[in-house]
Parts: sequence; structure tokens; C-alpha cells
Amino acid sequence: MNDISIAALNHYSYCPHRYWRMFCANEFEDNQYTIEGTNLHERVHTMSNLNLGETWQIRAIWLKSEQYNLIGKADLIEAENGQFYPVEYKRGKKGEWVNDELQVVAQALCLEEMTKTTIDTGYIYYAQTHQRQEVKIDDNLRKDAIVIIKAIQEINHTGKIPKAVYSKKCKGCSLYSACLPIANDKVNRYREEN
Repeated sequence: MNDISIAALNHYSYCPHRYWRMFCANEFEDNQYTIEGTNLHERVHTMSNLNLGETWQIRAIWLKSEQYNLIGKADLIEAENGQFYPVEYKRGKKGEWVNDELQVVAQALCLEEMTKTTIDTGYIYYAQTHQRQEVKIDDNLRKDAIVIIKAIQEINHTGKIPKAVYSKKCKGCSLYSACLPIANDKVNRYREEN
């Protein structure tokens, strides 16, 4: 079974069709948001390990879970008193959806397997507001992440393309112009009529 990128859970949760375009069809287009995110991650990933008293910070570390077939690079892992905390960096501010939280859960699943510990808290650092948001990694978020992992495995196995569904999320998507579900429906109807 092919490994699933930790970031794939974020993209699938945001939009299953976006996941398919990016990870199955290898389509990607930059926009203002993706460029800002890439620049942020380049800065984060060039920093080194740091000891802040009781807290160790480890940046740009690879994580893997054999159980869930997950792999990816964590922006930051903090360790304090034998407890590990994944910290995901995002360019903007807290959004309306849980896709960022699910990416943190995927990191926690990997860390738990790698360290043989239970992780119940993670964080998202939003660069625009310079604030951390705590993510409680509870049973519901874990179940949601596992459901998405299974859905991704199914798409990867069958190749079935999730339907493009237009929502207000679409306007911030870098693949908006390539996808345009409403525009594509109009184009298809026009072609059928002419």
C-alpha cells in the first residue's frame, strides 16, 4: 500500500476533489496563499533544534506511521517532560474548517507510533496573528482522521474521482480556475446544446 502524505488529510478534508487533483492527477497551481505558505515553511524548516529550558524544539523532522501508512515532515515537534506536541505552521489565521486540525492529528498518529506515547494535544501556529491555537486530539478528531485515511486509501486504490462540489472554500483554492465546477457544468451544457 502506498504511503499517504500527512498533508493529504488537510487537502482531502478541505475538498476531496482537490485532494484527487493534487495527489492523484499531480495538478497544482500556485496562488498568493500557496506562495506565502511555501515561504513560511522554508523559513520554519531551515531553523535548527533548540533547547528552551524544559522544552526541546525539533524542526523539520520526518514522521511515519506503518499502521496508517502516513508519512510527512513536521514543522515543529516540542518535547517536554516526556510528552510530545506537534506544531503545524500556517500562513494565515484560523479558518472556519477543521482541515488544519486534522493535519495535526495525522502528525500525532505518527508520533504516537514512533514514540510509543499517547499524544492528546497539538498546536497550530498562525503566522498572520502570531498566535498558537491548541488542538485537543480527542476521540472524535482521531475518528475523523482515520475515516479520511480510509477514504484516501479507497481513492488511491480505485482511482475514482470525487465529484467537484462548489462551496465558498473554492474561492481560496489555488485550483479554482482549473476546477470551476459551476463553470464546467455550464460549459458542458453549452457543448451539448450546440
